[in-house]
Amino acid sequence: MNYADPRRWWALAALALSVLVVGLDSTILSVALPTLATELDASTGELQWIANAYTLVMAAALVPAGLLGDRFGRKRLLLAALALFGVASGLCAVAPSAAALIAARALLGLGAAFLMPLSMSVLTVIFSPEERPRALGIWVMATAISLPIGPIAGGLLLDHLWWGSIFLINVPVVGLGLLAVWRFLPESRSPQRPRIDVGGVAGSAIGLAALTYGLIEAGDRGWTDARSLAAIAAGLLVLAGFVAWQLRLRRRPGGSPLIDLDLFRSRAFTWGSLLATVMSFALFGILFVGPQYLQAVGGYDALGTGLRLLPMVGGLVVGARLADRLAARAGAKVVAVSGLASLAGGVLLGATTASGDGYGLTAAWLALSGIGMGLALPTLMNLAMGALPPDRSGVGSGLIQSLRQVGGAVGVAVLGSILNAGYRGRLDDAGLPDGVVAAARESAAAGVAAADRLGDCAPLLDAVRSSFVHGMDATLLACGGVAALGVVLAICFLPGRPAPLAESRPGSAPATPGDAPSARRAESGHDVVA
Repeated sequence: MNYADPRRWWALAALALSVLVVGLDSTILSVALPTLATELDASTGELQWIANAYTLVMAAALVPAGLLGDRFGRKRLLLAALALFGVASGLCAVAPSAAALIAARALLGLGAAFLMPLSMSVLTVIFSPEERPRALGIWVMATAISLPIGPIAGGLLLDHLWWGSIFLINVPVVGLGLLAVWRFLPESRSPQRPRIDVGGVAGSAIGLAALTYGLIEAGDRGWTDARSLAAIAAGLLVLAGFVAWQLRLRRRPGGSPLIDLDLFRSRAFTWGSLLATVMSFALFGILFVGPQYLQAVGGYDALGTGLRLLPMVGGLVVGARLADRLAARAGAKVVAVSGLASLAGGVLLGATTASGDGYGLTAAWLALSGIGMGLALPTLMNLAMGALPPDRSGVGSGLIQSLRQVGGAVGVAVLGSILNAGYRGRLDDAGLPDGVVAAARESAAAGVAAADRLGDCAPLLDAVRSSFVHGMDATLLACGGVAALGVVLAICFLPGRPAPLAESRPGSAPATPGDAPSARRAESGHDVVA
Protein backbone atom coordinates (compact mmCIF):
# COMPACT_ATOMS: atom_id res chain seq x y z
CA MET A 1 0.00 0.00 0.00
CA ASN A 2 1.30 3.46 -0.85
CA TYR A 3 0.11 7.00 -0.30
CA ALA A 4 -2.02 6.89 -3.46
CA ASP A 5 -3.71 3.58 -2.67
CA PRO A 6 -7.44 4.19 -2.02
CA ARG A 7 -7.46 1.30 0.44
CA ARG A 8 -5.74 3.56 2.97
CA TRP A 9 -9.10 5.17 3.74
CA TRP A 10 -10.67 1.78 4.35
CA ALA A 11 -7.71 1.03 6.61
CA LEU A 12 -8.45 4.25 8.48
CA ALA A 13 -12.05 3.09 8.93
CA ALA A 14 -10.70 -0.11 10.46
CA LEU A 15 -8.51 1.86 12.85
CA ALA A 16 -11.45 4.12 13.75
CA LEU A 17 -13.51 1.05 14.67
CA SER A 18 -10.63 -0.18 16.81
CA VAL A 19 -10.52 2.98 18.93
CA LEU A 20 -14.31 3.31 18.97
CA VAL A 21 -14.64 0.17 21.11
CA VAL A 22 -12.14 1.59 23.60
CA GLY A 23 -14.15 4.79 23.98
CA LEU A 24 -17.43 2.91 24.21
CA ASP A 25 -16.16 0.73 27.04
CA SER A 26 -14.92 3.77 28.96
CA THR A 27 -18.19 5.71 28.82
CA ILE A 28 -20.83 2.99 28.89
CA LEU A 29 -19.70 1.73 32.29
CA SER A 30 -20.52 5.00 34.05
CA VAL A 31 -24.28 4.50 33.69
CA ALA A 32 -24.13 0.87 34.84
CA LEU A 33 -22.36 1.24 38.21
CA PRO A 34 -25.59 1.54 40.27
CA THR A 35 -26.95 -1.59 38.57
CA LEU A 36 -23.69 -3.49 39.15
CA ALA A 37 -23.80 -2.56 42.84
CA THR A 38 -27.18 -4.29 43.11
CA GLU A 39 -26.76 -7.24 40.75
CA LEU A 40 -23.24 -8.25 41.86
CA ASP A 41 -23.58 -7.05 45.46
CA ALA A 42 -20.52 -4.88 44.83
CA SER A 43 -19.20 -2.59 47.53
CA THR A 44 -18.15 1.00 46.85
CA GLY A 45 -14.51 -0.11 46.81
CA GLU A 46 -15.26 -2.89 44.33
CA LEU A 47 -17.14 -0.45 42.09
CA GLN A 48 -14.09 1.80 42.10
CA TRP A 49 -11.85 -1.08 41.09
CA ILE A 50 -14.25 -2.15 38.31
CA ALA A 51 -13.53 1.24 36.77
CA ASN A 52 -9.91 1.66 37.85
CA ALA A 53 -8.56 -1.80 36.92
CA TYR A 54 -9.05 -0.86 33.27
CA THR A 55 -7.34 2.52 33.68
CA LEU A 56 -4.35 1.19 35.63
CA VAL A 57 -3.54 -1.66 33.25
CA MET A 58 -3.95 0.59 30.24
CA ALA A 59 -1.62 3.25 31.70
CA ALA A 60 1.03 0.66 32.57
CA ALA A 61 1.04 -1.09 29.18
CA LEU A 62 0.82 1.79 26.66
CA VAL A 63 4.55 2.35 26.09
CA PRO A 64 5.55 -1.36 26.05
CA ALA A 65 2.65 -2.01 23.66
CA GLY A 66 4.05 0.51 21.21
CA LEU A 67 7.50 -1.08 21.40
CA LEU A 68 6.12 -4.56 20.77
CA GLY A 69 4.23 -3.26 17.74
CA ASP A 70 7.44 -1.77 16.34
CA ARG A 71 9.24 -5.06 16.86
CA PHE A 72 6.72 -7.75 15.92
CA GLY A 73 4.36 -5.95 13.54
CA ARG A 74 1.63 -3.45 14.23
CA LYS A 75 -1.12 -5.17 12.25
CA ARG A 76 -0.43 -8.49 13.92
CA LEU A 77 -0.71 -7.03 17.40
CA LEU A 78 -3.75 -4.93 16.50
CA LEU A 79 -5.55 -8.12 15.48
CA ALA A 80 -4.47 -9.83 18.70
CA ALA A 81 -5.56 -6.81 20.78
CA LEU A 82 -8.97 -6.69 19.10
CA ALA A 83 -9.45 -10.40 19.72
CA LEU A 84 -8.44 -9.98 23.37
CA PHE A 85 -10.82 -7.04 23.72
CA GLY A 86 -13.69 -9.11 22.30
CA VAL A 87 -12.97 -12.09 24.57
CA ALA A 88 -12.59 -9.87 27.64
CA SER A 89 -15.90 -8.14 26.80
CA GLY A 90 -17.60 -11.54 26.78
CA LEU A 91 -16.00 -12.42 30.11
CA CYS A 92 -17.25 -9.14 31.58
CA ALA A 93 -20.79 -9.91 30.39
CA VAL A 94 -20.91 -13.28 32.18
CA ALA A 95 -18.86 -12.37 35.27
CA PRO A 96 -20.44 -14.07 38.28
CA SER A 97 -18.96 -11.73 40.86
CA ALA A 98 -17.41 -8.32 41.29
CA ALA A 99 -13.94 -9.89 41.58
CA ALA A 100 -14.38 -11.70 38.26
CA LEU A 101 -15.57 -8.50 36.61
CA ILE A 102 -12.52 -6.62 37.93
CA ALA A 103 -10.21 -9.26 36.42
CA ALA A 104 -12.03 -9.11 33.08
CA ARG A 105 -11.84 -5.32 33.09
CA ALA A 106 -8.08 -5.57 33.58
CA LEU A 107 -7.91 -7.72 30.42
CA LEU A 108 -9.94 -5.07 28.61
CA GLY A 109 -7.40 -2.47 29.71
CA LEU A 110 -4.58 -4.59 28.30
CA GLY A 111 -6.32 -4.81 24.94
CA ALA A 112 -6.98 -1.06 24.94
CA ALA A 113 -3.31 -0.37 25.74
CA PHE A 114 -2.35 -1.97 22.40
CA LEU A 115 -5.24 -0.58 20.36
CA MET A 116 -4.66 3.10 21.11
CA PRO A 117 -0.94 3.62 20.30
CA LEU A 118 -0.73 1.08 17.48
CA SER A 119 -3.77 2.42 15.65
CA MET A 120 -2.28 5.92 15.84
CA SER A 121 1.24 4.85 14.84
CA VAL A 122 0.00 3.12 11.67
CA LEU A 123 -1.24 6.48 10.39
CA THR A 124 2.36 7.62 9.90
CA VAL A 125 2.93 4.67 7.57
CA ILE A 126 -0.13 4.80 5.32
CA PHE A 127 -0.77 8.56 5.07
CA SER A 128 1.45 11.28 3.68
CA PRO A 129 2.34 14.26 5.90
CA GLU A 130 -0.19 16.32 3.92
CA GLU A 131 -3.06 13.88 4.56
CA ARG A 132 -2.12 12.93 8.09
CA PRO A 133 -3.93 15.84 9.84
CA ARG A 134 -7.20 14.80 8.18
CA ALA A 135 -6.62 11.16 9.11
CA LEU A 136 -5.82 12.08 12.71
CA GLY A 137 -8.95 14.24 12.79
CA ILE A 138 -11.06 11.23 11.82
CA TRP A 139 -9.22 9.09 14.37
CA VAL A 140 -9.95 11.65 17.10
CA MET A 141 -13.60 11.89 16.01
CA ALA A 142 -13.95 8.13 16.37
CA THR A 143 -12.94 8.38 20.02
CA ALA A 144 -15.20 11.41 20.55
CA ILE A 145 -18.30 9.81 19.03
CA SER A 146 -18.17 7.20 21.77
CA LEU A 147 -18.72 9.90 24.42
CA PRO A 148 -22.48 10.26 23.89
CA ILE A 149 -22.99 6.83 22.31
CA GLY A 150 -21.82 5.08 25.50
CA PRO A 151 -24.42 6.58 27.87
CA ILE A 152 -27.14 6.46 25.21
CA ALA A 153 -26.53 2.81 24.39
CA GLY A 154 -25.99 1.94 28.05
CA GLY A 155 -29.27 3.55 29.08
CA LEU A 156 -31.21 1.75 26.35
CA LEU A 157 -29.65 -1.63 27.10
CA LEU A 158 -30.11 -1.37 30.86
CA ASP A 159 -33.75 -0.41 30.37
CA HIS A 160 -34.51 -3.47 28.25
CA LEU A 161 -31.83 -6.15 28.85
CA TRP A 162 -29.61 -7.48 31.64
CA TRP A 163 -26.47 -5.63 32.76
CA GLY A 164 -24.06 -7.86 30.82
CA SER A 165 -25.42 -6.52 27.53
CA ILE A 166 -23.45 -3.27 28.01
CA PHE A 167 -20.26 -5.27 27.48
CA LEU A 168 -21.56 -7.45 24.66
CA ILE A 169 -22.16 -4.33 22.56
CA ASN A 170 -18.38 -4.34 22.01
CA VAL A 171 -18.41 -7.77 20.36
CA PRO A 172 -19.99 -6.92 16.96
CA VAL A 173 -17.87 -3.76 16.72
CA VAL A 174 -14.77 -5.83 17.48
CA GLY A 175 -15.82 -8.34 14.82
CA LEU A 176 -16.10 -5.60 12.19
CA GLY A 177 -12.77 -4.17 13.31
CA LEU A 178 -11.05 -7.55 13.02
CA LEU A 179 -12.37 -8.07 9.52
CA ALA A 180 -11.47 -4.57 8.38
CA VAL A 181 -7.96 -4.58 9.90
CA TRP A 182 -7.22 -8.01 8.39
CA ARG A 183 -8.53 -7.01 4.97
CA PHE A 184 -7.30 -3.45 4.50
CA LEU A 185 -4.40 -2.69 6.85
CA PRO A 186 -0.82 -3.32 5.64
CA GLU A 187 1.69 -4.85 8.00
CA SER A 188 4.47 -2.54 9.18
CA ARG A 189 7.24 -2.67 11.75
CA SER A 190 10.72 -1.40 12.46
CA PRO A 191 13.38 -3.12 10.31
CA GLN A 192 15.78 -3.09 13.25
CA ARG A 193 13.68 -5.44 15.41
CA PRO A 194 14.49 -3.35 18.51
CA ARG A 195 15.60 -5.35 21.50
CA ILE A 196 13.24 -5.51 24.46
CA ASP A 197 14.46 -3.16 27.16
CA VAL A 198 13.23 -5.25 30.09
CA GLY A 199 14.31 -2.72 32.71
CA GLY A 200 12.66 0.12 30.77
CA VAL A 201 9.44 -1.84 30.29
CA ALA A 202 9.27 -2.68 33.99
CA GLY A 203 10.17 0.85 35.09
CA SER A 204 7.65 2.58 32.82
CA ALA A 205 4.87 0.12 33.66
CA ILE A 206 5.38 0.22 37.45
CA GLY A 207 5.94 3.97 37.55
CA LEU A 208 2.91 4.86 35.43
CA ALA A 209 0.68 2.39 37.29
CA ALA A 210 1.74 3.71 40.72
CA LEU A 211 1.37 7.34 39.67
CA THR A 212 -2.06 6.74 38.12
CA TYR A 213 -3.22 4.75 41.16
CA GLY A 214 -2.09 7.52 43.50
CA LEU A 215 -3.89 10.17 41.48
CA ILE A 216 -7.10 8.11 41.40
CA GLU A 217 -6.96 7.56 45.16
CA ALA A 218 -6.14 11.23 45.84
CA GLY A 219 -9.18 12.29 43.86
CA ASP A 220 -11.33 10.02 46.02
CA ARG A 221 -9.66 10.23 49.45
CA GLY A 222 -8.25 13.75 49.30
CA TRP A 223 -4.75 15.16 48.88
CA THR A 224 -3.80 14.61 52.51
CA ASP A 225 -4.31 10.82 52.35
CA ALA A 226 -0.98 9.15 53.19
CA ARG A 227 -1.50 6.12 50.93
CA SER A 228 -2.33 8.28 47.93
CA LEU A 229 0.67 10.54 48.44
CA ALA A 230 2.95 7.53 48.95
CA ALA A 231 1.78 5.98 45.68
CA ILE A 232 2.31 9.27 43.80
CA ALA A 233 5.78 9.69 45.30
CA ALA A 234 6.71 6.08 44.52
CA GLY A 235 5.49 6.45 40.95
CA LEU A 236 7.50 9.62 40.42
CA LEU A 237 10.63 8.03 41.93
CA VAL A 238 10.32 4.96 39.70
CA LEU A 239 9.78 7.15 36.63
CA ALA A 240 12.86 9.22 37.58
CA GLY A 241 14.82 5.97 37.78
CA PHE A 242 13.37 4.95 34.42
CA VAL A 243 14.64 8.18 32.81
CA ALA A 244 18.10 7.63 34.36
CA TRP A 245 18.12 4.08 32.99
CA GLN A 246 17.18 5.30 29.54
CA LEU A 247 20.02 7.84 29.59
CA ARG A 248 22.45 5.13 30.67
CA LEU A 249 21.38 2.81 27.85
CA ARG A 250 21.62 5.67 25.37
CA ARG A 251 25.29 6.18 26.26
CA ARG A 252 26.10 2.45 26.25
CA PRO A 253 27.46 1.05 22.93
CA GLY A 254 24.74 -1.08 21.38
CA GLY A 255 22.21 0.06 23.96
CA SER A 256 18.55 -0.03 22.91
CA PRO A 257 16.51 2.16 25.28
CA LEU A 258 12.74 1.82 25.32
CA ILE A 259 12.27 5.55 24.62
CA ASP A 260 14.55 7.67 22.47
CA LEU A 261 14.89 10.71 24.74
CA ASP A 262 16.33 12.66 21.80
CA LEU A 263 12.71 13.02 20.68
CA PHE A 264 12.29 15.68 23.33
CA ARG A 265 14.82 17.83 21.53
CA SER A 266 12.12 18.36 18.92
CA ARG A 267 9.84 21.26 19.83
CA ALA A 268 7.12 19.73 17.67
CA PHE A 269 7.13 16.45 19.61
CA THR A 270 7.63 17.98 23.07
CA TRP A 271 5.07 20.75 22.87
CA GLY A 272 2.66 18.83 20.66
CA SER A 273 2.60 16.04 23.27
CA LEU A 274 2.44 18.33 26.30
CA LEU A 275 -0.31 20.52 24.89
CA ALA A 276 -2.31 17.43 23.87
CA THR A 277 -1.94 16.40 27.52
CA VAL A 278 -3.29 19.81 28.59
CA MET A 279 -6.31 19.16 26.35
CA SER A 280 -6.81 15.75 27.93
CA PHE A 281 -6.81 17.43 31.36
CA ALA A 282 -9.54 19.80 30.18
CA LEU A 283 -11.52 17.09 28.36
CA PHE A 284 -11.60 14.79 31.38
CA GLY A 285 -12.70 17.74 33.50
CA ILE A 286 -15.64 18.42 31.17
CA LEU A 287 -16.60 14.75 31.11
CA PHE A 288 -16.31 14.59 34.88
CA VAL A 289 -18.65 17.47 35.71
CA GLY A 290 -20.90 17.64 32.62
CA PRO A 291 -22.81 14.36 33.00
CA GLN A 292 -23.18 14.89 36.77
CA TYR A 293 -24.62 18.36 36.18
CA LEU A 294 -27.08 17.09 33.59
CA GLN A 295 -28.27 14.27 35.86
CA ALA A 296 -28.21 15.89 39.31
CA VAL A 297 -29.27 19.42 38.36
CA GLY A 298 -30.99 18.90 35.01
CA GLY A 299 -32.79 15.77 36.19
CA TYR A 300 -32.05 13.75 33.02
CA ASP A 301 -31.54 10.00 32.94
CA ALA A 302 -28.54 8.29 31.30
CA LEU A 303 -30.13 8.35 27.85
CA GLY A 304 -31.09 12.02 28.13
CA THR A 305 -27.61 12.88 29.40
CA GLY A 306 -25.94 11.18 26.44
CA LEU A 307 -28.17 13.01 23.98
CA ARG A 308 -27.38 16.35 25.60
CA LEU A 309 -23.64 15.77 25.20
CA LEU A 310 -24.07 15.73 21.43
CA PRO A 311 -23.30 19.47 20.97
CA MET A 312 -19.75 18.82 22.15
CA VAL A 313 -19.33 15.98 19.66
CA GLY A 314 -20.89 18.07 16.91
CA GLY A 315 -18.48 20.90 17.67
CA LEU A 316 -15.56 18.48 17.66
CA VAL A 317 -16.58 17.10 14.24
CA VAL A 318 -16.80 20.62 12.83
CA GLY A 319 -13.45 21.61 14.30
CA ALA A 320 -11.69 18.47 13.10
CA ARG A 321 -13.03 18.90 9.55
CA LEU A 322 -11.70 22.46 9.46
CA ALA A 323 -8.35 21.80 11.17
CA ASP A 324 -6.33 20.35 8.29
CA ARG A 325 -7.62 22.93 5.79
CA LEU A 326 -6.83 25.83 8.10
CA ALA A 327 -3.42 24.38 8.98
CA ALA A 328 -2.52 24.16 5.28
CA ARG A 329 -3.29 27.87 4.89
CA ALA A 330 -2.37 29.48 8.20
CA GLY A 331 -0.03 26.95 9.78
CA ALA A 332 -0.41 24.43 12.57
CA LYS A 333 0.48 26.93 15.29
CA VAL A 334 -2.38 29.29 14.40
CA VAL A 335 -4.87 26.42 14.36
CA ALA A 336 -3.64 24.96 17.67
CA VAL A 337 -3.72 28.36 19.40
CA SER A 338 -7.20 29.05 18.02
CA GLY A 339 -8.43 25.66 19.21
CA LEU A 340 -6.98 26.06 22.69
CA ALA A 341 -8.49 29.56 22.90
CA SER A 342 -11.91 28.21 21.84
CA LEU A 343 -11.65 25.44 24.45
CA ALA A 344 -10.68 27.95 27.15
CA GLY A 345 -13.52 30.27 26.13
CA GLY A 346 -16.07 27.47 26.13
CA VAL A 347 -15.06 26.13 29.53
CA LEU A 348 -14.94 29.61 31.07
CA LEU A 349 -18.41 30.27 29.66
CA GLY A 350 -19.54 27.10 31.42
CA ALA A 351 -18.07 28.48 34.65
CA THR A 352 -20.75 31.21 34.61
CA THR A 353 -23.57 28.67 34.98
CA ALA A 354 -26.19 29.39 37.63
CA SER A 355 -28.51 26.77 39.12
CA GLY A 356 -31.52 28.28 37.35
CA ASP A 357 -29.99 28.36 33.87
CA GLY A 358 -31.54 26.22 31.15
CA TYR A 359 -29.92 23.75 28.80
CA GLY A 360 -29.21 26.41 26.15
CA LEU A 361 -26.14 27.73 27.98
CA THR A 362 -24.87 24.19 28.51
CA ALA A 363 -25.25 23.35 24.82
CA ALA A 364 -23.40 26.56 23.86
CA TRP A 365 -20.35 26.01 26.05
CA LEU A 366 -20.16 22.32 25.20
CA ALA A 367 -20.26 23.12 21.47
CA LEU A 368 -17.60 25.84 21.78
CA SER A 369 -15.37 23.52 23.79
CA GLY A 370 -15.88 20.76 21.21
CA ILE A 371 -14.88 23.05 18.34
CA GLY A 372 -11.70 23.91 20.21
CA MET A 373 -10.83 20.27 20.78
CA GLY A 374 -11.54 19.42 17.16
CA LEU A 375 -9.25 22.19 15.95
CA ALA A 376 -6.37 21.69 18.36
CA LEU A 377 -6.15 18.01 19.27
CA PRO A 378 -5.55 16.51 15.78
CA THR A 379 -3.21 19.40 14.96
CA LEU A 380 -1.11 18.91 18.10
CA MET A 381 -0.97 15.15 17.69
CA ASN A 382 0.08 15.55 14.05
CA LEU A 383 2.92 17.84 15.15
CA ALA A 384 4.07 15.25 17.67
CA MET A 385 3.67 12.26 15.33
CA GLY A 386 5.41 14.09 12.49
CA ALA A 387 8.58 14.26 14.61
CA LEU A 388 8.73 10.48 15.09
CA PRO A 389 11.00 8.27 12.99
CA PRO A 390 8.77 5.70 11.24
CA ASP A 391 10.66 2.80 12.84
CA ARG A 392 9.82 4.16 16.32
CA SER A 393 6.27 5.36 15.68
CA GLY A 394 4.75 2.65 17.87
CA VAL A 395 6.71 3.39 21.04
CA GLY A 396 6.48 7.13 20.31
CA SER A 397 2.71 7.06 19.99
CA GLY A 398 2.58 4.94 23.15
CA LEU A 399 4.48 7.70 24.94
CA ILE A 400 2.06 10.34 23.64
CA GLN A 401 -0.92 8.29 24.79
CA SER A 402 0.72 7.69 28.19
CA LEU A 403 1.16 11.42 28.72
CA ARG A 404 -2.48 12.00 27.76
CA GLN A 405 -3.62 9.22 30.11
CA VAL A 406 -1.69 10.71 33.02
CA GLY A 407 -3.02 14.16 32.11
CA GLY A 408 -6.55 12.80 32.27
CA ALA A 409 -5.89 11.12 35.63
CA VAL A 410 -4.44 14.36 37.01
CA GLY A 411 -7.49 16.19 35.66
CA VAL A 412 -9.96 13.88 37.38
CA ALA A 413 -8.02 13.93 40.66
CA VAL A 414 -7.38 17.68 40.84
CA LEU A 415 -10.70 18.82 39.41
CA GLY A 416 -12.58 16.23 41.44
CA SER A 417 -11.05 17.66 44.59
CA ILE A 418 -12.07 21.18 43.58
CA LEU A 419 -15.61 20.01 42.81
CA ASN A 420 -15.96 18.18 46.13
CA ALA A 421 -14.58 21.11 48.12
CA GLY A 422 -16.92 23.60 46.43
CA TYR A 423 -19.96 21.33 46.71
CA ARG A 424 -19.47 20.26 50.31
CA GLY A 425 -18.41 23.70 51.50
CA ARG A 426 -21.55 25.35 50.12
CA LEU A 427 -23.79 22.48 51.31
CA ASP A 428 -22.52 22.78 54.89
CA ASP A 429 -23.65 26.42 54.95
CA ALA A 430 -27.11 25.72 53.55
CA GLY A 431 -28.86 25.82 56.95
CA LEU A 432 -30.14 22.23 56.67
CA PRO A 433 -30.24 19.71 59.56
CA ASP A 434 -26.89 17.99 60.12
CA GLY A 435 -28.31 14.53 59.51
CA VAL A 436 -29.70 15.56 56.13
CA VAL A 437 -26.46 17.28 55.09
CA ALA A 438 -24.39 14.25 56.11
CA ALA A 439 -26.42 12.03 53.79
CA ALA A 440 -25.98 14.44 50.89
CA ARG A 441 -22.25 15.13 51.33
CA GLU A 442 -21.11 12.02 49.44
CA SER A 443 -22.16 13.39 46.04
CA ALA A 444 -24.83 15.42 44.30
CA ALA A 445 -26.46 12.20 43.11
CA ALA A 446 -26.60 10.97 46.72
CA GLY A 447 -28.12 14.31 47.73
CA VAL A 448 -30.85 14.07 45.10
CA ALA A 449 -31.55 10.48 46.19
CA ALA A 450 -31.78 11.59 49.82
CA ALA A 451 -34.25 14.32 48.85
CA ASP A 452 -36.35 11.75 46.97
CA ARG A 453 -36.40 9.43 49.99
CA LEU A 454 -37.54 12.24 52.26
CA GLY A 455 -40.42 13.03 49.95
CA ASP A 456 -41.30 16.72 49.88
CA CYS A 457 -37.87 18.16 50.65
CA ALA A 458 -37.48 21.06 48.23
CA PRO A 459 -34.97 22.91 50.48
CA LEU A 460 -32.57 19.95 50.38
CA LEU A 461 -32.96 19.52 46.61
CA ASP A 462 -32.38 23.23 45.99
CA ALA A 463 -29.35 23.21 48.30
CA VAL A 464 -27.83 20.17 46.58
CA ARG A 465 -28.29 21.63 43.11
CA SER A 466 -27.03 25.12 43.92
CA SER A 467 -24.08 23.65 45.83
CA PHE A 468 -23.15 21.39 42.93
CA VAL A 469 -23.32 24.27 40.44
CA HIS A 470 -21.07 26.29 42.76
CA GLY A 471 -18.52 23.46 42.80
CA MET A 472 -18.87 22.90 39.05
CA ASP A 473 -18.22 26.56 38.30
CA ALA A 474 -15.04 26.49 40.39
CA THR A 475 -13.96 23.30 38.62
CA LEU A 476 -14.58 24.71 35.15
CA LEU A 477 -12.80 27.92 36.11
CA ALA A 478 -9.69 25.91 36.99
CA CYS A 479 -10.11 23.87 33.81
CA GLY A 480 -10.38 27.04 31.72
CA GLY A 481 -7.31 28.47 33.44
CA VAL A 482 -5.27 25.43 32.41
CA ALA A 483 -6.53 25.74 28.82
CA ALA A 484 -5.66 29.46 28.84
CA LEU A 485 -2.16 28.57 30.05
CA GLY A 486 -2.01 26.19 27.09
CA VAL A 487 -2.74 29.13 24.77
CA VAL A 488 0.21 31.05 26.21
CA LEU A 489 2.54 28.04 25.96
CA ALA A 490 1.46 27.37 22.38
CA ILE A 491 2.14 30.98 21.37
CA CYS A 492 5.58 30.94 23.01
CA PHE A 493 6.91 27.49 22.14
CA LEU A 494 4.93 25.71 19.42
CA PRO A 495 6.60 25.63 15.97
CA GLY A 496 4.61 27.21 13.16
CA ARG A 497 4.29 24.19 10.88
CA PRO A 498 4.70 20.44 11.33
CA ALA A 499 8.34 19.39 11.33
CA PRO A 500 9.40 16.83 8.73
CA LEU A 501 9.74 13.25 9.84
CA ALA A 502 12.85 12.84 11.92
CA GLU A 503 15.55 10.59 10.63
CA SER A 504 16.06 7.30 12.38
CA ARG A 505 19.08 6.85 14.56
CA PRO A 506 22.29 5.79 12.83
CA GLY A 507 22.07 2.28 11.59
CA SER A 508 18.30 2.19 11.41
CA ALA A 509 16.11 2.22 8.39
CA PRO A 510 12.56 3.20 7.67
CA ALA A 511 9.70 0.98 8.71
CA THR A 512 9.50 -2.26 6.81
CA PRO A 513 7.17 -5.18 6.56
CA GLY A 514 7.58 -8.14 8.73
CA ASP A 515 8.76 -11.22 6.93
CA ALA A 516 6.21 -11.37 4.10
CA PRO A 517 7.82 -12.08 0.73
CA SER A 518 5.43 -9.70 -1.01
CA ALA A 519 6.92 -6.67 0.69
CA ARG A 520 7.67 -3.69 -1.48
CA ARG A 521 8.91 -0.18 -0.84
CA ALA A 522 6.11 2.34 -0.55
CA GLU A 523 6.36 5.77 -2.06
CA SER A 524 6.73 7.17 1.44
CA GLY A 525 10.10 5.56 1.90
CA HIS A 526 8.69 3.00 4.34
CA ASP A 527 8.36 -0.66 3.52
CA VAL A 528 4.89 -2.13 4.07
CA VAL A 529 3.11 -5.28 3.05
CA ALA A 530 0.47 -4.57 0.45
